Parts: sequence; structure tokens; C-alpha cells
Amino acid sequence: MNPEPPGNTSDSPKTLVIACGALAREILALVEANGWQGRVALECLPAKLHNRPERIPEAVREKIRESRPAFGRILVAYADCGTGGLLDRVLEEEGVERIGGPHCYSFYATASVFDVLHDAEPGTFYLTDYLARHFETLIVKGMGLDRFPQLLPDYFGNYVRLVYLAQTDDDELTAKARAAAERLGLAFERCRTGYGELAQFVARAAR
Repeated sequence: MNPEPPGNTSDSPKTLVIACGALAREILALVEANGWQGRVALECLPAKLHNRPERIPEAVREKIRESRPAFGRILVAYADCGTGGLLDRVLEEEGVERIGGPHCYSFYATASVFDVLHDAEPGTFYLTDYLARHFETLIVKGMGLDRFPQLLPDYFGNYVRLVYLAQTDDDELTAKARAAAERLGLAFERCRTGYGELAQFVARAAR
């Protein structure tokens, strides 16, 4: 019989998922819907790290090392997320796996569907449920468009459409995503993805 890792008990989750804060709601929904509360624990890093992706790898490393004594297994729910392969280097050094893909748009839509969307129109701006919910804070205010609206063509002049990759059927979020497209002057499309490859990833964590 294998001894429990220090700080762990027989009735506590054996797998920790370290995730981007932008995925917290979706991962918790998957855990709750499938009754995996006793199998999977979740720790999230701030979603605002996406504004400084070069900081993601070391933040993930720190969380891995901090958490390792309490868990038998750790998985990371980050795609590459603009780290240019640096996150993969850290995870290889730490012996930890992550969800596949270059970004959350790809694993939500699945890689094959996202490739079709991208090839059909490279000038596409994507929203997820999280981004639709926080569009004003993250995009409008985060990029200074509330103070300097004249910057809109500089930021979005090369985009043609906005595609909302919807994890849920939420009329309010769809309305927010449509309003975001109008705010940016882009054509609007909605693609119902569900949780995509994230669902498979969390299911693997629960085994």
C-alpha cells in the first residue's frame, strides 16, 4: 500500500488542476456536474497574467512546487497562452502535463474546428464565455478604449469578424458578445462549442 503524500488524506482529492483564472467557472462546472469534487482540486492563477504571458511559466512553476507535497498528481490547465514554448519547458522540467493547444480558443472549439474557423477568416477576433462576460473590463477598459476611442482602428482595423465560442447557451452572454462585435465594428458569429477538449482534460484529471 502506497503511503499518502505529506499533507494529504485518504478522503481528499489526489489530483490538483492548476488553471488560468479564466477557466475557473468552467472547470468547477464540469467537476460539479460529474460529481468529481472528491477527485479533483482546483487552484487558479490570476487571469490578468495573460497581459504578461512571459510571467506565466514561473508563476505555474511556483504553484506546482508549493502544491506538490499535498497531491499525488498535478495537471496544468493552461495552453501555451503566448509563452512561446517557455511554459512547456517549465512543465518538462517539473514533470507535469498540460492541456494541449496554443490557446483556449483552440481547445474549446477543438483543434480541427478552430483550424477551419481560422482558415476561413484569419482576421477573426474570438470571445469565450469568460471574455464575453468581462468584455468591458478586459478589452474596452483594459486596452484604454474607454479613454482613447480613436485607438479602435489601430487595434482592430485588420479584423473582419468576431466569433463567439460559446461554452453555454446563455442569451445574456450572447447579447453581450453581439454588442461587443458592434462596439468593435465587426461582423458577428456564434459557434456553440461546449467545453470541448477541456471536458476531456478534466475527466482525465478525475480518473
